[in-house]
Amino acid sequence: MPPGAAAGEEEAGAGLPGEFALIARHFRALAGPGALGLEDDAAVLDPPPGRQLVIAADAMVEGVHFLPEDPPETVGRKLLRVNLSDLAAMGAAPLGYLMTVALPKRVAEEWIAAFAAGLAEDQRLFGLGTLGGDTVSTPGPIALSLTILGTVAPGAALRRRGARPGDELWVSGSIGDGALGLAVLQGRLPPDPEGFLARRYRLPEPRLALGAALADLARAAMDVSDGLVQDLGHLCRASGCGAVLEAARVPLSPAARAALAADPALLPLLLAGGDDYELLFAAPPGEAAAVSARAAAAGVPVTRIGRFVEGRAEVAVLGEDGAPLGLARGGWSHF
Repeated sequence: MPPGAAAGEEEAGAGLPGEFALIARHFRALAGPGALGLEDDAAVLDPPPGRQLVIAADAMVEGVHFLPEDPPETVGRKLLRVNLSDLAAMGAAPLGYLMTVALPKRVAEEWIAAFAAGLAEDQRLFGLGTLGGDTVSTPGPIALSLTILGTVAPGAALRRRGARPGDELWVSGSIGDGALGLAVLQGRLPPDPEGFLARRYRLPEPRLALGAALADLARAAMDVSDGLVQDLGHLCRASGCGAVLEAARVPLSPAARAALAADPALLPLLLAGGDDYELLFAAPPGEAAAVSARAAAAGVPVTRIGRFVEGRAEVAVLGEDGAPLGLARGGWSHF
């Protein structure tokens, strides 16, 4: 981000404060150690001694990753959380982040203030701050990009590569809530009386404590963002083996279970819809008690949902009767 300027500085003809004033008014309070008050062109950061850096980036575009009518504070929180989920999948702890915000001139300053307030809330919750970034205008939809920095003990980062035939397949939390929440918000499903599904879509839960707890136990891991079946396929291809997924074992929230009972045709959406941001991981056979104990200590439920097998890097999805389930698609793709 460029240097801050007087809060009253205005860009001629624009409905928003000038770029420097906008940064000073809404984003400087988010600056963490090393950000230099967002007054310079870059941050200066000292990683903790004896730790390796872990760096990831995710973008969110209005109308693709969030709805135009989503509350701006949840947009900011989701932007940070989906990136924190990438750290969780590596077993890393958060350190800070860089952010680029591209805003059309139609966006009111109240939206920016609420967006920044959401970020501030989750910075306090997850213990990190911004290190800088950039703010620009765009003729298109709102476009947001965040680069997350974390740290991990040397050589301890979890990878997608590493699952072996015979390993057990586990997943955290519950699956399908995010996809159902989006469908509810778009009017494709009946309203959720408690608002649980919409919250799960707008505010995923990065499983940082669980990822750290599994760092020396899980053999491979990733977060589920594009759909359970598709992301399991990524694990298989990276590890050079196949997987069997037992659909009846996939953990569902009470809200998702009720939706499925009302319409069994929703099962493919649950398995392939995405926006779960749960951890999917491989653990050695015979380690179920250790996995469960560590998950309990982290405060996150986990469920064994299948196994890795010899053969081609493919996912076989089995129904309750043990017969293969045919899915039209395995998950979300941008292209």
